[in-house]
Amino acid sequence: MSTRSTRSAVKKGQKPYVVHGPQAASETTQTRGMERRPGITADTAGASKIWLGLVTATPNETGQPHHHGEAETAAYVLSGRVRVYFGEGYKEFVEAGPGDFLFVPAHVHHIEANPFDEPHTAVLARSPDNIVVNLAE
Repeated sequence: MSTRSTRSAVKKGQKPYVVHGPQAASETTQTRGMERRPGITADTAGASKIWLGLVTATPNETGQPHHHGEAETAAYVLSGRVRVYFGEGYKEFVEAGPGDFLFVPAHVHHIEANPFDEPHTAVLARSPDNIVVNLAE
């Protein structure tokens, strides 16, 4: 029994699909202070309800205020530490490090920062898509 598909009419999004490594950062919206590199998207895999990628932040960098519209965001920190500032005047924050999961609800205005001396890397998922609305500073 063969496991190879012989049906050429099957398109991305209709079968399991592998994307080899993250795509270029230029393929998705960016926010100062971090670099998002898409992995699973509508373009790369035919995904219609999720965006999955890799995010990195350089040491001692603070991003700009932004939110993700209707998209919920989840991250798994691989290395380094990240702070997410939120609330009035962005005075409250949560901090996540290697092995931590981080959740940012839809429509929450926030600032991501890496105020530490080592780079930060995380796997990032958004649903329904990678919506990024950068706000005035």
